Amino acid sequence: MDAEIFALLGQDGVTNGAIYALLALALVLVFAVTRIIFIPQGEFLAWGALTMAALEAGHYPGTVWLLLAAGALTFATDLVGGPRRQLGRSALWNLAYPLVLAGLLWVMPLQVLPQLAKGLVALLIVVPLGPMIYRVAFQPVAEAPVLVLLIVAVALHLLMVGVGLLIFGPEGSRTQAFSDAQIELGSLMVGGHTLVVLAASVLLIVALYLYFDRTLGGKALRATAINRNGARLMGISPALAGRQTFFFAALIGTLSGLLVAPLTTVYYDSGFLIGLKGFVAAIIGGLASYPLAAGGAVLVGLLESFSSFWASAFKDVIVFTLIIPVLMWRSLTSHHVEEEE
Repeated sequence: MDAEIFALLGQDGVTNGAIYALLALALVLVFAVTRIIFIPQGEFLAWGALTMAALEAGHYPGTVWLLLAAGALTFATDLVGGPRRQLGRSALWNLAYPLVLAGLLWVMPLQVLPQLAKGLVALLIVVPLGPMIYRVAFQPVAEAPVLVLLIVAVALHLLMVGVGLLIFGPEGSRTQAFSDAQIELGSLMVGGHTLVVLAASVLLIVALYLYFDRTLGGKALRATAINRNGARLMGISPALAGRQTFFFAALIGTLSGLLVAPLTTVYYDSGFLIGLKGFVAAIIGGLASYPLAAGGAVLVGLLESFSSFWASAFKDVIVFTLIIPVLMWRSLTSHHVEEEE
């Protein structure tokens, strides 16, 4: 391996690590606030990427019909078990918004839209599915044990993979890069889309930090993550916190899909494997530390990149094996509840 190959592998590793970092941050956020190990996080990545591919091809995205169905189901859930005073707001976001968006996309020339506009449309379609999924699948069992929430997450993952196959079909898609520029750094050529991925990741992480540190809604989410019962006593709704958390998880997942689709072909089930690598990074952070999760994501990306050069057939095995020493170390250094009692 010479210096040029080393630099290329490092570039690929950091680029993939930036995407894994976003997924890891979403997983840590969801678990901290709701105690849910959100297995379907990668499905938002796949749906965002494939929705973008449909827009580039000039096709009406199938996820619009899914948004309409999910909105109707969410409103029906609110109608049966929600407070009456919030039905107007529920009808606005779960019925009116999907209908207006579907109508606009029906008459809009999708194929001639600029690349950034297509990305925004993909976000507008897929991201609202996050709070809807939480309201229908998780909010009714929000106080259940973690194991029950995990079982619901696994069942939801299987359902979303099946729906993805129904909507997008078995064929994979790859989208256009957001930038075709080539920047020369010595003997290394850095692609413009690589810089877009890194910039988008950094900007999103900074935006999330500012939101949680400077805004009232962000501080409410932090309070819920630290102590759910205490936050409830202070008037913070855990249900509202859960929906906001799933909104951010869907936003991060969909944006990750838009960023990864120009780098590799995405299939209806590709999000699961990519999400698992983000989960490995989240485990390195103990499902609690955002900086450690981000650092673990870069480590996972670099390990995957260099493993693909030395042992490409075993690169995924090597990445997932990383979780074993991490879990052993945490098991040896953490105190069990039984020991404290």
